[in-house]
Amino acid sequence: MSKQAGLPLPVLGQDEVCCTPMVREPLGEESAAELSRMFKALSDPIRLRLLSLIASHEGGEACVCDLTGPFDVSQPTISHHLKVLRGAGLVGSERRGTWVYYWVLPEALARLSALLQAPSVPAKAGA
Repeated sequence: MSKQAGLPLPVLGQDEVCCTPMVREPLGEESAAELSRMFKALSDPIRLRLLSLIASHEGGEACVCDLTGPFDVSQPTISHHLKVLRGAGLVGSERRGTWVYYWVLPEALARLSALLQAPSVPAKAGA
């Protein structure tokens, strides 16, 4: 057994002092408004599940025809939720013939993730 058991493993590629944007400095009005639209869009369980379905779909994009089956709501309701996700900047879309295809915008998820990451706290000496 290693003598280092119980000690946290270092994360490669990160600086010693690392903080989330919110810890480093207060959010500006424009950033707060944009991020709050994203979080508000994800506060609905159907939209959160839709985002998850799109993100996990083979090939990274999903046809709207693949997104209606898992829900007990009408197709117009699914379209409304997809419109909210698009409006919040979380998904992109493209019409191909009679179907619309959706994909998650990685930059949007990266912004949300960076905001929520816990800051790295250096280990105390002797701990």
